[in-house]
Amino acid sequence: MAVNIKDVARKANVSISTVSRVINDSKPVSDEIKKRVFDIIEETGYVPNPVARSLVMKKSRLIGIIVPDIANYYTGELLNAFEEIAKTYDYEVILCNTYGDFQQELRYLKLLESKQVEGMIFLSFKWDEAHQAFFERCNLPVVLVNRAAVNDRVFTVSIDHGKAVYEMTSEMIKRGHRELMLIRNGETEDVFGTEQLEGFRRALEEHGLPFRPEWVANGHYQANDAYDAVAALLKAGQRPTAIVTTTDDMAVGAINCLVDNGISVPGEVSVTGFYDTTLATLYRPKLTTVQHPIYDIGAIAIRMLIKKIDGQEIEEKHVRLPHGMVFRESSR
Repeated sequence: MAVNIKDVARKANVSISTVSRVINDSKPVSDEIKKRVFDIIEETGYVPNPVARSLVMKKSRLIGIIVPDIANYYTGELLNAFEEIAKTYDYEVILCNTYGDFQQELRYLKLLESKQVEGMIFLSFKWDEAHQAFFERCNLPVVLVNRAAVNDRVFTVSIDHGKAVYEMTSEMIKRGHRELMLIRNGETEDVFGTEQLEGFRRALEEHGLPFRPEWVANGHYQANDAYDAVAALLKAGQRPTAIVTTTDDMAVGAINCLVDNGISVPGEVSVTGFYDTTLATLYRPKLTTVQHPIYDIGAIAIRMLIKKIDGQEIEEKHVRLPHGMVFRESSR
């Protein structure tokens, strides 16, 4: 039978409220009584009820994290940062995987609210009015990771996607490519699709190359969608010499399609990725990619959230970190 707080109080010969004060360190208790209570707790293996404790302390020490795809390399590397930094600050995380389903996101938001989380880290394929309404109603602090800013109440951490795509496209052009395709995350601003397209167009214009709308596709972060986009272009009898993608997964999808159609990479077509996840070096050919400071983004995001929870002032609400480029085997 599980030991409860009444059992601890009886064995320590103190009141239940005294045991509660010792556990929660809420009011002064003598060292002698503290030792007696802690000895009984260790002896009996008593575990305090987290819900009851949070009511007393008015803090749950819980952070909710909502992600669209836990199997994604980028998400996995972010989660390492979230959990490690959270533990440093004595917080625990509750992880919710939505599989990119909007209704599941809304259900998890309500679930995390019922668990009395003190704030949330949110990764989503789309930021909707329903998300906005939820956070305004419950007044929970939230940090969006790798998303565009939606308003001044919601904090964000990312890189400059437009600049990153511009620099990678410019580099491919400098290396002799004149026929370039872009596979971006999507069309909307909140997935940086607008910025990514603008960076691509600017690079083409600065080098006197024509922009072809039909050579821009939306991969929605998915390797399969990137595969289909390249397949559609090849079916139309068109072939770029370089494909710039905005995730490593989409780069892999593009390469797979090219190889399946007998086109060598990078011999005939160069392909570039984005993020520099573990996948970039595991896949063959190893990916040329935009280097994204994934761990730093995760660490800054959760530190920012904890500061907000603790009532500290946050000077920079929309943080953009520097990026780099890594050139490997998938480009020539």
